[in-house]
Amino acid sequence: MSDTTTDEGVRELIREHYAERAVAAGQAQPCSCGCGGAATAVPQDEMARGLYAIDETTDLPAEAVLASLGCGNPTALADLRPGEVVLDLGSGGGIDVLLSARRVGPAGKAYGLDMTDEMLALARENQRKAGVGNVEFLKGEIESLPLPDASVDVIISNCVINLSTDKDRVLAEAFRVLRPGGRFAVSDILFQGDMSRVPRSLLDDVEAWSGCIAGALEERDYLTRLRKAGFVDAGVEVTNVYEGAPENSCCGAPALPDGVSLISGFVRASKPKG
Repeated sequence: MSDTTTDEGVRELIREHYAERAVAAGQAQPCSCGCGGAATAVPQDEMARGLYAIDETTDLPAEAVLASLGCGNPTALADLRPGEVVLDLGSGGGIDVLLSARRVGPAGKAYGLDMTDEMLALARENQRKAGVGNVEFLKGEIESLPLPDASVDVIISNCVINLSTDKDRVLAEAFRVLRPGGRFAVSDILFQGDMSRVPRSLLDDVEAWSGCIAGALEERDYLTRLRKAGFVDAGVEVTNVYEGAPENSCCGAPALPDGVSLISGFVRASKPKG
């Protein structure tokens, strides 16, 4: 059992949680939820429902769709262009990397970064099945990106940055690897409203970190951190408002006070061109 009193312990809990999901997706099984309380299993093929158009996923391996644990479709909203280099933070089973590779074409490239061996193995097998050559999956953590400065045109991510215990480091690393004029275009879970009213018990719940809830930032806080990292033109487009927990968390609904919402949003920002 991980020591969840430390950041490394929380990270290991998340690693274990997503390793289990990778194995389940590879075996075409429903996810096994690690959340406490009255958690129920949610078939993983339902998690991508409504996020991706049928024509986007028709030619992808079923395992890539089954392993989709995101809260949005960043590849559809990032305005990817032929020839660009894309990096997906927390690429999981690889669905967004494979879709990105298709959009940037043979002259472009799509990197996927994940810290979980099981997810990386699944993603590489999905790449092989899809027959996509302009893709590379890297092992690493989103707080320390294994790519050189100014080497990427677009950074995408799908409900992953909220899992980090050091989001400022993630944003600083994203800024570092982006080329001048590069774009930050991620889907993420956020709170809206007065965070002082959110129960401390929820924010301190380590199981809720792996469910994409406890680690979520408040919308204005997220934008402030992006600007602090050096980004400009930061904004959030709300894509979904949850009555309870996001479907991909497999968790029971958190009890939120009136005036506080849990949302998924498309977060955009740019690195200055100068």
